[in-house]
Amino acid sequence: MHIAEGYLPPVQAAAWFAVSAPFVVHGSRALVRQVRQDPETKLLLGAAGAFTFVLSALKIPSVTGSCSHPTGTGLGAVLFRPPVMSVLGGIVLLFQAVLLAHGGLSTLGANIFSMAIIGPWVAYGVYLLVRRAGGGLGVAVFAAAALGDLATYCVTSAQLALAFPDPSTGFAGALAKFGGIFAVTQIPLAVSEGLLSVLVIRLLTRTSGDDLRRLGVFRTAAEVRA
Repeated sequence: MHIAEGYLPPVQAAAWFAVSAPFVVHGSRALVRQVRQDPETKLLLGAAGAFTFVLSALKIPSVTGSCSHPTGTGLGAVLFRPPVMSVLGGIVLLFQAVLLAHGGLSTLGANIFSMAIIGPWVAYGVYLLVRRAGGGLGVAVFAAAALGDLATYCVTSAQLALAFPDPSTGFAGALAKFGGIFAVTQIPLAVSEGLLSVLVIRLLTRTSGDDLRRLGVFRTAAEVRA
């Protein structure tokens, strides 16, 4: 979903920076608060960022000016909540733009909005819904990671459709075109990301159970509803 450097009109690129900035500022405060309140989770924070970096770097050619790949932000949203992931995801996207030419600096605001803001919020919302409905941790993590991934690409499709409306059908036609192309590769990638996230959360329950307990990951469905 990384939109390439210079691919968005300057006005739209600037608008996405403006929209994303408040979330990143709020997330920075949440991240500082998390580290101060529970410094023992620093390693887990780093692992969540690394997970996002590695998965989102595995790009597959897709829509012109963009690409398909897992996002990795759903797992971090479950562990640390969406505001923290807006910062971790933003850092990942910045490093990938600078070091890997994956995405771009001018399109950083748009990429942050889709992958580091909307994706994590959708993932966390899905996670809460599944848990409150009585679903197990594994089911909730799978649904969160998979649907958070797909939500990211829906937003990217809308961003590209706004920038490049179809000459005859306008925004709606372009949205259907971009979304349809993304779906070919992204649906199986989303399922794969969900399964991988479940494997990781199971590993973390064995190696970092105390950290997960303090983060509230092991709460029962009744506790989540409360």
